[in-house]
Amino acid sequence: MCTVCGCGEGDGARIEPAGHDGHGHGHSHEHGHEHAHDHAHHHGHEHGHHHDDHAHHGDLHFGQGPARAHAPGLSQRRMVTIEQNILGENDRYAAANRAAFAARRQFVLNLVSSPGSGKTTLLTRTLEALLGELPLAVVEGDQQTSHDADRIRATGVPAVQINTGKGCHLDAHMVGHAVERFADLAGGLILIENVGNLVCPAAFDLGEHHKVAILSVTEGEDKPLKYPDLFHAADLLLLTKVDLLPHLDFDVAQCLDYARRVRPDIEVLQLSARNGHGMVAWLDWLRRGVARVAAQPAGAT
Repeated sequence: MCTVCGCGEGDGARIEPAGHDGHGHGHSHEHGHEHAHDHAHHHGHEHGHHHDDHAHHGDLHFGQGPARAHAPGLSQRRMVTIEQNILGENDRYAAANRAAFAARRQFVLNLVSSPGSGKTTLLTRTLEALLGELPLAVVEGDQQTSHDADRIRATGVPAVQINTGKGCHLDAHMVGHAVERFADLAGGLILIENVGNLVCPAAFDLGEHHKVAILSVTEGEDKPLKYPDLFHAADLLLLTKVDLLPHLDFDVAQCLDYARRVRPDIEVLQLSARNGHGMVAWLDWLRRGVARVAAQPAGAT
């Protein structure tokens, strides 16, 4: 579960195969995740926020304190302990994934965005452009349905669907099981489309080479400041749907300034999957990544 939202609690993820039959195996991923989910209400009210510090009357800040979050009935100390346990276990799975990717010389990206950013459309356009040039595979994360995985499979690229149920992000354990299907994809590109969410995916290392933040110009230029953990963790920002800029009040320069306040060295590519603007730069970025990993000694991370 996430420290705050409790996502996935009692609701195992289901992985669907990479083939085209659309029938999942009901693979429950409850192994290794039995962390002390103690929700007892005897911890007091250490909310970590101080109303006297508010500059504006009526503002409530629940993101303060050591845990930087609030959960009813859990102290800050308890929340920190739970988070350390969960992320520590996740990091062990991520390290195993990273070693497997290195052994297979696979270049792996974790694509993170909010719903409606155009992530799946961008993904299908990318796969169509690279099909036949590179070995390709996709891991699709959604709470329910295989709609996006079906769109990917229609391009001819194998995709594994992970349905997380109540879970709001993928974790390294889920991804490790999914990419077992791609063990023979030596020297290839694996794209992981995370669950649409700008919060929880930022905290979970999947063993990927890079997190890629995808932000649509329809979402507002202040997203990097509102969701700083993601933009700090991302190595690349893809600003999508730029073909719509003439019809919007979106300030590109301001958005990029905000992003660089959070992550000064973040790379930025502006593109439109609809009209192809910026796609050449994106595809070249992917090719360089695949080539770089393929040139490394087997097992090098």
